[in-house]
Amino acid sequence: MDYNGGALIGMKGKDCVAIATDKRFGIQAQTVSLDFTKVFQINPHTYMGFPGLATDIFTVYEKIMFRKRLYELKENRKISPKALASLVSNLLYENRFSPFFVEPMIVALDEVTLEPYMCDMDLIGCVNKSDNFVVGGTSSNQLYGLCEALWEPDMEEDQLFETISQALVSACNRDAISGWGAKVYIIKKDKIIVRDIKTRMD
Repeated sequence: MDYNGGALIGMKGKDCVAIATDKRFGIQAQTVSLDFTKVFQINPHTYMGFPGLATDIFTVYEKIMFRKRLYELKENRKISPKALASLVSNLLYENRFSPFFVEPMIVALDEVTLEPYMCDMDLIGCVNKSDNFVVGGTSSNQLYGLCEALWEPDMEEDQLFETISQALVSACNRDAISGWGAKVYIIKKDKIIVRDIKTRMD
């Protein structure tokens, strides 16, 4: 889980949610790339983040998209965040004896009710639903402390962006194998806002 490094946060606001990730891709302490994608759009209001082993991130993402498309063809409707969490959990648990080294995180607005939904899971698919924030990656201990201190209920879009950015940047400053730039996605019912953040590059 620590081989490639990385840090992710999902955070809930008032009628919006946000997910933030660092951009570093490394092999242990060696930095290889500064523009590595760990967050993927699944549906218009649903994003998934994957802390963990880089090769397994893309394997699991492709398998999820395959099953998600099959679900939507069969059901003739968009998959809900709750159903997506069950789908991902089942996929991971099927492979529990030789697991994928990823701990997926789902941050979404429900396509029908537009209610915020957020959860993360471990590498064998145990779902942890949250009403405030979820964290993952090698700096998760630092992220927990910062999010506990900074998070407030019913934050507006700008305050949510400021809070999630401060938490991610401060945590990455205390973790040698994450950071090197960051990206924040803010998901609202009428738009998706994507912002890049400058961080320490050392």
